[in-house]
Amino acid sequence: MQDPMTDIHVLVVDDDDAIRDLLCEFLQDNQLSTQQAANHTELWQALQQRSPDVIVLDINMPQRNGIDCCRDLRADPQTRLIPIIMLTARSSSLDTIMGLETGADDYVGKPFEPLELLSRIRSVVRRARMHAAQDSALVEMRATLDGLPEPSHLRLIRFNQWTLDLHNRTLIDAQNACIALSNAEFKFLRFMLLHANRTLSRDQLMEEMHGREAGPFDRSIDLQVSRLRQKLENDPKHPSMIKTLRNEGYLLTADVVYVK
Repeated sequence: MQDPMTDIHVLVVDDDDAIRDLLCEFLQDNQLSTQQAANHTELWQALQQRSPDVIVLDINMPQRNGIDCCRDLRADPQTRLIPIIMLTARSSSLDTIMGLETGADDYVGKPFEPLELLSRIRSVVRRARMHAAQDSALVEMRATLDGLPEPSHLRLIRFNQWTLDLHNRTLIDAQNACIALSNAEFKFLRFMLLHANRTLSRDQLMEEMHGREAGPFDRSIDLQVSRLRQKLENDPKHPSMIKTLRNEGYLLTADVVYVK
C-alpha cells in the first residue's frame, strides 16, 4: 500500500530558477510530485493545470510578491483551502507575521534544511486532510442523528452571538453580517470551538496550527489570538471570550451548538 504522505503534489513558487530546480528535485527524490512557477502569472497558470496539495511560496518575489499571491489565493473560492507554506527571510519577523496574517499555514526561514521543509509539507497536508475528514464525519453524524436527507446543510457552529460557517469559512455576527476570516484564522477558531471551555496550551495550539512545538520567540499563536479578539470581543484589551490563563494557555468560553 502506498504511503499517503508520499501521495502529495507540491507547487513551488520562487523567482530563483536554481532554488526551484533543486527543491523540486529533492521533493521528487522523496516521492512527492511537483510543479514550478516563477511568478504570480505562472502560479495561476499552474493552478489551471492541476490543484496541488500544498503551495510552497517565496515571500520575496518581484512585482507581485508572496504576500500578494497568498492574499489572492485566499480570496479565491477555488484555492482558499490549499495549504500554503511561506519561505521567509529568517531574520525578518515582519515577513513571518505578514505571511501568517495573510493566511499562510506555516513558514520556513531561509536558509533552510530541505528535510525541515519536507517535514513541514507533510505536516500541513496531514492536518488539512484530517480537518477535511473531521468536517465530513461531523456533518454525516449530525445528518444521521437528525434524519436529514442532505448532510451538506449542516455547516454551522453557533456560539454566543456568533455563527461560524464551516462551508464558506466565514464568521457571521448577531446582525447577520459576514466577516471574512483568513485560512489560519478559520482553522484556529474552529479548533478552539471544538475544544470550548477547555484550556489549550500554546504548544497544543502550535501543534494544531503548524505541527510543532512553540519556540521561545514564536509569536504566531499570540498573533492569531489577538486577531480573533479584534473580531470577536467588544473590548479586545479586556477579552471576555478568549481568555489568557497565565502560564497555562488560552481558554475560549462559549456555549457551542451545531445547527442545520
